[in-house]
Amino acid sequence: MTARVGLKAAAVVALVFGVLTVFAGGAALFGGDRTSEIVGNAVPFVLWFNFLAGFAYVAAGAGLLLRRRWALWLSFAIVTGTVLVAIFFGVHILRGGLFEIRTVGALFFRAGVWAAITIVAARDHGR
Repeated sequence: MTARVGLKAAAVVALVFGVLTVFAGGAALFGGDRTSEIVGNAVPFVLWFNFLAGFAYVAAGAGLLLRRRWALWLSFAIVTGTVLVAIFFGVHILRGGLFEIRTVGALFFRAGVWAAITIVAARDHGR
């Protein structure tokens, strides 16, 4: 697989992931009582970060498709921000805060996806 094909694939993943994140996050935050029951013990700062990050995912995906250097830095900022939120989430748990176990997996998944996207983008821009 050539670097450009890899970058395009990463960009499409970022775009789709971003759109899904915005819709899911928006539903979780603004969906009303029924959605609150489904979301359970979601942690508000994690929900808000994920929702807002979804817009950054879309921007990064578009930038990667256009091979813009800023998209590499935005991808790096996304993975960094996700790791920081995961650390704060861990502190929240250690302090006895309520949470959903699926949030642990979701944060690891998001960080992993964005680490991979950032690596692909860095390899492309290094050429």
